[in-house]
Amino acid sequence: MTNTSPTTQFALFAASIGTCGVAWRGDLVVATRLPDARPATTARFFAERRNAEEGIPPEPVQRAITAMTGLLEGDRTDHSFITCSFEGVDPFAAKVYAITQNLAPGETSTYGEIADEIGEKQRAREVGQALGHNPLPIIVPCHRVLGAGGKLTGFSAPGGV
Repeated sequence: MTNTSPTTQFALFAASIGTCGVAWRGDLVVATRLPDARPATTARFFAERRNAEEGIPPEPVQRAITAMTGLLEGDRTDHSFITCSFEGVDPFAAKVYAITQNLAPGETSTYGEIADEIGEKQRAREVGQALGHNPLPIIVPCHRVLGAGGKLTGFSAPGGV
């Protein structure tokens, strides 16, 4: 049974790339965060932008943390079981995120292929823009969506490409 609590909570977790964060409401993951220079910055991000309180992850969110940590350590961990909320996201972007979330570990796609899958073949650029604002990095593996011809382009995470 899904908890529909309106309170958004967050927790920080250690990963091989640094301190990451996850925010949830009930059993739904609503945001993830890649490492910042300091863990306090990640905590402040959730508190300010999500009006979230620090909390203890419920079991489904803890399972998501375990899957994300494994994936960041190089395991081809399946994370398709993670239930996310794209609430408040533009409908086009929500479609982009849903398709991208279904990319299997190690699989890649292109902006154009995702646009085509949505039925908006001419909107590859908008796919890239949506992924640049991805609220759920790691779970929605925007880093595995490439430009035409397999080119690495425009990552918004610290360090860029």
